[in-house]
Amino acid sequence: MILMTDTEGSQNTLDGILHAISKCKVQHNQLLKEQQDLSRARDDQEDLAKQFRQRIVKLRISLEEDDNNQARDVDSERKKIAALHDEESRLKREIQRAEEELQLEEESTHHLKQQTDVSTAAVPEKKVVFTGETGDGANTLNFDVKPHIVYPMEEGTALITFEDEEVAQKILSLREHKVDLGGDCAITLEAKLVRLLVPCQVEMDTEVCSRRILVSNLPKKAGEDRLLDKLEIHFAKSKNGGGEVEESDMLHDSGNVVITFIENTIAKGLTDKQYHDVEFEKGRKHSVKVTPFLNGEITSFQTRLSACGRTVLLTGIPAVMEQENLQDLLEIHFQKTSNGGGEVDAFLYNPLGQHTLALFEEDCPTEDQSQ
Repeated sequence: MILMTDTEGSQNTLDGILHAISKCKVQHNQLLKEQQDLSRARDDQEDLAKQFRQRIVKLRISLEEDDNNQARDVDSERKKIAALHDEESRLKREIQRAEEELQLEEESTHHLKQQTDVSTAAVPEKKVVFTGETGDGANTLNFDVKPHIVYPMEEGTALITFEDEEVAQKILSLREHKVDLGGDCAITLEAKLVRLLVPCQVEMDTEVCSRRILVSNLPKKAGEDRLLDKLEIHFAKSKNGGGEVEESDMLHDSGNVVITFIENTIAKGLTDKQYHDVEFEKGRKHSVKVTPFLNGEITSFQTRLSACGRTVLLTGIPAVMEQENLQDLLEIHFQKTSNGGGEVDAFLYNPLGQHTLALFEEDCPTEDQSQ
């Protein structure tokens, strides 16, 4: 037989067992609650970790975007800086080009000023005289160019100039003319209009030559060689403002002399003084005028066909007799009013086998024609 204590007996009793069960339930509930709390804490930690991971991803994406934006901004700024450098280089080139153009303009202005310094007073000396005629002054600012046209005549032709333009027009209107040469001999000629190619507009650029001068108002009695020698001797001396002379030329159409110096600094001083006393004969001096020599270059030249009002071309003239005899017969024929002719101012016949150059000059109307 086993003996039990009171405690053990009480534990083994039903109440004790229930109490123990109740206590275990309480402990179990506490454990469940702790488990739930731990589970919630774990879930919270996982949510927090997930949020942190999401934030990390967002931050990483944001950092990458910031890096990309910064790289783009840096690249854009570099491009802007490069564009500014290019613009700066372009502006420098434009400034340099503008400075060069300005320098050219200044040189051109200086050159034009030099040209304008050649005033109307600095022109060659030319003697003039009143001839008793009057004018209306309408063309006082125009240059007068005298025509001097060399016309090559064809073989077997003649040029005839009538005193009256109406006679020439009548001869042209008749066209064919039968000329009786005496006996049974006669020839038939054709009258044609004479057309000449003449300038209608001429544009010219001029500039003062730095090495040449034009000397005018020269003595009439001095011979050409002596005149040139005396001028060269005078203008070669430094005391006269001159220098070493390269050459001197006489302009026979105007009677003036062109002197060319070796250096290009002599001419300006001589033209500024204008009048120079030159000793052409021993003990006697003559005042000559020195003016700038202008070099000219034709920049525009336009021509037109001009009809000669009083001159007629006769063609188809055979060589049937001596030149002088045939010319006399032709001139007599066209002087007769019965043949449609009139007074003849000039007649030139160029027979077969010959070459003749006819000279056409300005047709100055007579007093009767101008009325």
